[in-house]
Amino acid sequence: MMTVTDGEENQKVFDILQQIAKDRSLKEIAPNLHEDTRFYILGLEPNVSRISIRFWLNTTFGQLAQNLTAHWQDLAIEPCPWQTPPSIWRLLIQTALLGKTENISPILAGEMTRAIINGTPYPMSLLSQLLARIRADGDANGLRIAMIKAILARKFRKGLIKEGVPMSLNKESTNRAYLLGRMFAVLERIQYQALGDINASIADRYYGSASAVPFSVFPRLLVGARHHLSRLRKDKPGLAVNLDKDLGEIIAALPEHYPRHFSIDEQGRFSIGYYQQKQSYFSPKEAVTTTEE
Repeated sequence: MMTVTDGEENQKVFDILQQIAKDRSLKEIAPNLHEDTRFYILGLEPNVSRISIRFWLNTTFGQLAQNLTAHWQDLAIEPCPWQTPPSIWRLLIQTALLGKTENISPILAGEMTRAIINGTPYPMSLLSQLLARIRADGDANGLRIAMIKAILARKFRKGLIKEGVPMSLNKESTNRAYLLGRMFAVLERIQYQALGDINASIADRYYGSASAVPFSVFPRLLVGARHHLSRLRKDKPGLAVNLDKDLGEIIAALPEHYPRHFSIDEQGRFSIGYYQQKQSYFSPKEAVTTTEE
């Protein structure tokens, strides 16, 4: 008689969840596994003197599969910044100071895990921490932007906000925060093509203020862009025409006056527009900005 060890059962569950992360249905992956099979998750937090319970989940495998599928759908963004679906821990490391595991907030880790397995809105502290890290280190990488997109996409799906978020570059969007994020990426591209690599780009110097208080930054950046385009027309006239066209289309869709400030949700939309427009200037291979770990 063959016995099944806990390790083997754990591996089976892990393999099924990995396939769900690749957008395969539970019936396709494990046709003999009934959707009503009970599934229990105990979340523990180590302490100096004892271990405390962070959360307890009693659900069905079918419901868990639905919630995990929703998580991956909310997280989906183009261009896709990963080759294999990232774990919760790999996502959380994007919120940590210096990218160190010990700097991940245990409270945030518990709240995010609960949101994923229960299908509830992601914690708003996740959005604020992601935006803070981007402002601090200037790295608007694909994992961070995917999480920001997931937060807003789920809020829209739950009826908490009125407007959804695009999975890929949407040139038809009239959302002012998304448009200004796109415009910031165009301005950065114009500067790079005109001057090459410099010590401090406009993203290094102005991303934080542009994404939070646009009126204080964009008029000045546009003046600089006009000078850069003039220089670019002499060296790369075709490229200058294309970038000027991108810039003009975005300006035409914007309201007459720049917003004085953006809410935290709008700062998230700004970052999505910035990422998607910036990635549009790279080939598909170059656009994958997050390396595998």
